[in-house]
Amino acid sequence: MLSPLDMFAIGVGPSSSHTVGPMKAGLEFTNYLKQHDLLNQVTQLKAHLYGSLALTGAGHGTFLAVVNGLAGQHPKTIDPDTIYSR
Repeated sequence: MLSPLDMFAIGVGPSSSHTVGPMKAGLEFTNYLKQHDLLNQVTQLKAHLYGSLALTGAGHGTFLAVVNGLAGQHPKTIDPDTIYSR
């Protein structure tokens, strides 16, 4: 059974609904590349955001979330002081 706390995710940025998912997606992509020994072949990445993620991304921290996810960070364990350094 879900509790009310299960419905809300705490994450970085002013809107965790626009950061937690994108950060996890970036991390999953990076993990996939690592698992298939492809990460060392990557020289450039381009991420396309759609819908509300694209329309409000800059103001809600979505772009930083994607970059941090691609850099191997997870929303639950990221050090907030390092978010802007990537």
